[in-house]
Amino acid sequence: MNIFISGSLAYDRIMDFPGKFSDYILPDKIHILNVCFTVNGMVEKFGGTAGNVAYSLALLGERPLILASIGKDYDRYFDWLKEHGISFEHIRIVESEFTAGAYITTDMSDNQITGFNPGAMRLPTDHDFADAVPEDTIVLIAPGNLQDMMAYAGKCREKGIRYICDPGQSLTQWKGGDLREWIRGSFMLISNDYELEMIMKITGLMKEDLLGMTGCLITTLGENGSVIRQPGGEKTVPVAKPGTVVDPTGAGDAYRAGLMKGLASGLDIESSAKMGAVAAVYTIEHYGTQEHAFTHDEFMKRFTDNFGQGGCRR
Repeated sequence: MNIFISGSLAYDRIMDFPGKFSDYILPDKIHILNVCFTVNGMVEKFGGTAGNVAYSLALLGERPLILASIGKDYDRYFDWLKEHGISFEHIRIVESEFTAGAYITTDMSDNQITGFNPGAMRLPTDHDFADAVPEDTIVLIAPGNLQDMMAYAGKCREKGIRYICDPGQSLTQWKGGDLREWIRGSFMLISNDYELEMIMKITGLMKEDLLGMTGCLITTLGENGSVIRQPGGEKTVPVAKPGTVVDPTGAGDAYRAGLMKGLASGLDIESSAKMGAVAAVYTIEHYGTQEHAFTHDEFMKRFTDNFGQGGCRR
């Protein structure tokens, strides 16, 4: 099955401040804030919603197709994708911009200040799905270029292609009518619990109303697992047990990769969500969103250890 991932490609530049932001931000002077935090150093990681999901899908034996824009500093990212057997034929190179970048500074209390430059992500990729076979294609529309997000939902509906709405960090950019239209006719709407509340606020719809517009609601709940809501009722899927918790960043993207692997393999939604739970646990055991690795046999053993035999196949 062809799996398209529409979203972002980004470099995450991660820094640690050896102090507390609160010691240097004066509440009564917040209106004239002017402060510099000297950090211990910086590490660069590969990131972005499309890159993260595609990476875990590649570990699961799939060859996802990324729909995203990347900047003139694309060479390192392309080398990384090539190393993991991920195609970049549908990625648009924007020579006038840098690749999107997140500059994340964390203090000793785990507070974060992040600056984000969308860079090349400002430009759409405009893929037309001309060669896509509807019954053999699934599309994840993750946070990225808003023009692409809206356009791809329309193209999928027009061609009868299953698509999953994953608004995530893009929610602050949506208007109610556009968000309702985007969700209408989707195969699935996936979000965390906070994002679901935002979706309902922006659209003015309740969960039952949303289920009248999409086939399924999946809500991730962090350490409490995830909930699958369908017209016939709801089911809770527990988390898989981690060895150690190092960094939860990227767990949601890995969950989506496992979920899509299951759907592409013909599994039901509950079994696919369990695959998502197992994929997510690998990410939180590592620092960074594309630092984990596993073999098919390792994944299968972990699935069986957490959820028993059956319900998962390559």
